Amino acid sequence: MHILLIHQAFASLNEPGGTRHHELARYLVERGHQVTVIASPVSYLTGASTTGSDRWVTRQEEDGLTILRTFTYSAIHRSFVHRVLSFISFMISSFWVGLSIKKVDIIWGTSPPIFQGITAWALARLKRKRFLFEVRDLWPDFAIEMGVLRNRLIIRASKGLEQFLYSHADRLMVNSPGFIEHVKAHGARRIELVPNGSDPRMFNPAKDGSNFRKVHGLEGKFVLLYAGAHGLANDLGIALDAAQRLRDHSEIAILLLGDGKEKPALMAEAGKRQLDNVHFVAPVAKLEMPEVLAAADACLAILKPIPLFATVYPNKVFDYMAAGKPVILAIQGVIQQVVAEVRAGIPVPPGDSIAMAEAILALSQDREEANKMGERGRQYIEAHFDRVVIAARLEKIMVQILMEGQN
Repeated sequence: MHILLIHQAFASLNEPGGTRHHELARYLVERGHQVTVIASPVSYLTGASTTGSDRWVTRQEEDGLTILRTFTYSAIHRSFVHRVLSFISFMISSFWVGLSIKKVDIIWGTSPPIFQGITAWALARLKRKRFLFEVRDLWPDFAIEMGVLRNRLIIRASKGLEQFLYSHADRLMVNSPGFIEHVKAHGARRIELVPNGSDPRMFNPAKDGSNFRKVHGLEGKFVLLYAGAHGLANDLGIALDAAQRLRDHSEIAILLLGDGKEKPALMAEAGKRQLDNVHFVAPVAKLEMPEVLAAADACLAILKPIPLFATVYPNKVFDYMAAGKPVILAIQGVIQQVVAEVRAGIPVPPGDSIAMAEAILALSQDREEANKMGERGRQYIEAHFDRVVIAARLEKIMVQILMEGQN
């Protein structure tokens, strides 16, 4: 079958950012399917060009995938208004590019941003093909709870769009069990759980990461790594507060790797407080993450203390566990159940820098237990969240959708 994926933030393994869709698409190609991706040439994480070209459409062939990167307004991190303009520009350009794609069987839309869901739905209906809609977070509710979305008319329109797409999908897919109740209440009919996970074959817990440590002046340190977006939702100011509480423990280093709108402010604040135990590192491609994770002794996952965030399954947690690293988890809800079930880390209350500092110190002082947590996490990923098994489930769902359309 030929699958058309509409995904503005699509990132390949040789780029920084979440690579869930690249890994799933590669599996589908290996199984003999054709996958075409329409994506943005602007990195969702860094805001930089991924192609170095100013052409309307840039064609790439990677791992058997066809990736068409189409014009997108580039000032994605300037403000909320500019971000929306970026989303709308991609919605329009991806639609026009999608019209030219022939012999498609399934059109796969994914949210956020939800606007690209309109493109996927419209193409599916015009081409009379099956529409699979994937929900990766609960927009617009997340934006409302964060205080980013406040205009009542825009909220009403956004909720109407959400319900429209949920109810018009031939199948709706979620990446966290915490989303199921919400999407049911907002119009979804047939719901499939295809959770986030990781590829344990990508990571080697025995690797020491000594070269990365040497390059970044981390030799002899207990390294706590945060890898990912530096945005408003990520609450990394709490990590700076924890670092300030640990500044007398010179053996501990906190490494914040990634990019995002809040990074300049975080760096300025760390400098103002003279937090020499905090190290900021630019984002790296997913292919480089095994070495980065090998250099860490423990890893941090954190979100703001907002009730709706209890529904999420952050991809980074599964990668941390696959790499055999204990997780300090400042997120409540369904992901805490995963970490707690196997005792793969230490849960701390979101927004609590005291508890975070205590957890970091506890792991640094009991390396043996930290290693055991990492081992248990790795084994759990291999048994329950292996990306290859998850991709096989996705393929089965797509085959079912296609067969239903032919009956």
